[in-house]
Amino acid sequence: MTLANGRKAIFITGAASGMGRETALLFARQGWFVGAHDVNLAGLQALQLEIGDGNGIFATLDVTDREAFAAAIARFGDETGGTLDVMFNNAGIAVAGLFDELAWEDIISVINVNLLGVMIGIRAAIPLLKATPGSLCLTTSSSSAIFGTAGIATYSATKHAVRGLTEALSIEFMRHGVRVADLLPGLIDTPILSASVKAMAPPDGMWRLTPPSEVADAVWAAYHGDKLHWYVPEELKAFDLQVTAEPEVVRAERAALAAFRQ
Repeated sequence: MTLANGRKAIFITGAASGMGRETALLFARQGWFVGAHDVNLAGLQALQLEIGDGNGIFATLDVTDREAFAAAIARFGDETGGTLDVMFNNAGIAVAGLFDELAWEDIISVINVNLLGVMIGIRAAIPLLKATPGSLCLTTSSSSAIFGTAGIATYSATKHAVRGLTEALSIEFMRHGVRVADLLPGLIDTPILSASVKAMAPPDGMWRLTPPSEVADAVWAAYHGDKLHWYVPEELKAFDLQVTAEPEVVRAERAALAAFRQ
């Protein structure tokens, strides 16, 4: 084993592509030890070639498997000397379709990965986070946690839950000296976003198609900052304020957009 030798360390789920991959690359460039985990072995292998064996762990992980997650965190702690500066719960899936028409199995799979997988990860990581001064527990939520998105209702529900969990734990974990925050990305150019949605994205504004590198930059800023919610792009904060003030207006606008897409 190649030990992290006192370097700062980040554990990332969903690291093989998109936002997780860009975050792994950014933190590796900054000299951090990276724990890159995903179900996508080929993507992890490609990432390992780019980052280098001595700069991280690259291992498959099903975030819904409690025992496997505990083992992955234990191995990571062995490499870092029992420290974890950033736990980045980033793995997530979406299944498109109308809620009342989707197979129940698809609904459960989204809940298991996006919500229970996050809870499992936080529970597994908290001992290392508690042992690391200034540590951060960071989770990828979504702009769908600002106002639910028709066509991916279960995904939206899990992301609302993640946001609520983040807010609650940001207070609970103060007793451990562990900071808690989340990311609320908009339309990020990753495989989870359908080609049709990408094609409809405007060239600018809060709903522009944003490269995953901007999310990685937000992860870096979150570690060095103190905000609870990190919007990517930042203009989404205005949408959050509008939803709070005028939810019925937003509902009407979203319903008209959904009708247009059909």
